[in-house]
Amino acid sequence: MNENNKFEYTYTAPTESERKTAEEIRRRYQPRECCETNLTRLKKLDSKVRSIPMIVGLTLGVIGTLMFGGGMAIVLERLFAHYLLIGVCVSAVGILPIALAYPVYGKVSKACKEKYGAEILQLSEEILNREKSE
Repeated sequence: MNENNKFEYTYTAPTESERKTAEEIRRRYQPRECCETNLTRLKKLDSKVRSIPMIVGLTLGVIGTLMFGGGMAIVLERLFAHYLLIGVCVSAVGILPIALAYPVYGKVSKACKEKYGAEILQLSEEILNREKSE
């Protein structure tokens, strides 16, 4: 306040870079549902349908490969000849996840397509129909 009991206020508008920075920060804290478009939802669902089976299949394959390799390491260790049978058994058990990795990938992929397929088709239909009407 100044000497005449008047209130003074000075306003400065934010610059363009300040405005962009503020909008970026604001977007981080907004709920995802308000900003999510049909296309981003479609991309997320497609990514989920493709990544879940890949993760399951690769995990099985890696576990099986590590077991098989561990068994072979036991077999190749010549100092302990009595561990030969244990090494062969561990390798044989390791072959099972390796052999199951691709069929499990196919089953999980099919299950994901059944679970999310209807929503993906509906969203893609909405996007394609919107483009035709414009």
